[in-house]
Amino acid sequence: MIFKEKKLIIFDLDGTLINSAPDLALSVNHTLSSLGRETFSQQEIDGWVGNGASTLIRRALSASVEIDPNIDEDLATKALDIFLTFYARNLCVETITYPLVSQTLDRLKRRGFVLALVTNKPFAFVAPILKGLELEDYFELCLGGDSLDQRKPHPAPLLYVCKKLDINIDKSVMVGDSKNDILSAKACGMQSIGLTYGYNYDQSISSYEPDVVLDEFATILDIFEESV
Repeated sequence: MIFKEKKLIIFDLDGTLINSAPDLALSVNHTLSSLGRETFSQQEIDGWVGNGASTLIRRALSASVEIDPNIDEDLATKALDIFLTFYARNLCVETITYPLVSQTLDRLKRRGFVLALVTNKPFAFVAPILKGLELEDYFELCLGGDSLDQRKPHPAPLLYVCKKLDINIDKSVMVGDSKNDILSAKACGMQSIGLTYGYNYDQSISSYEPDVVLDEFATILDIFEESV
């Protein structure tokens, strides 16, 4: 499939542009250790990533992707505070971009596409990570998981970006590794690209039927005609 007459490309962050799993796992396990609780492997924690910091910590406290409804709220609040404080100091210790991300973003921008970022990560972390990985100059607009009242898979973030940048949904494409990205796009009638290498709760991204499935980020360049 070739996307034609597109202007705006919206990207997810974690699992799409960057592999932040090592630093997230480090921060989760620091939190659990501080509370005297069992820690987990990075692989297990990877399966909990994608719905924001609060959900990640609740999954860690539940030792499962399914959150225990009986979690003590005071404990959850304390754990989240420990996590956010530690993670803010360790955003780019082992976090890296996936292969050819910066080169691909640069070529897309040079070809005339407007690039935006919509992540469920807390907004306060977004700019420092982008700066640390030298990605800050590519995006016209960035939203975090707490920028609006709703986050992905709700359509609101994508609708907000289109409205703010004055670009129609039919001229926009969402790119992400998670079902949250694909469901958000489908909910507002936007086409989407699913990437197979990120974090999607051990589920195949193709099962959520994005318009295109890619194994490598750089191949995005091959499926867009020049920007209109």
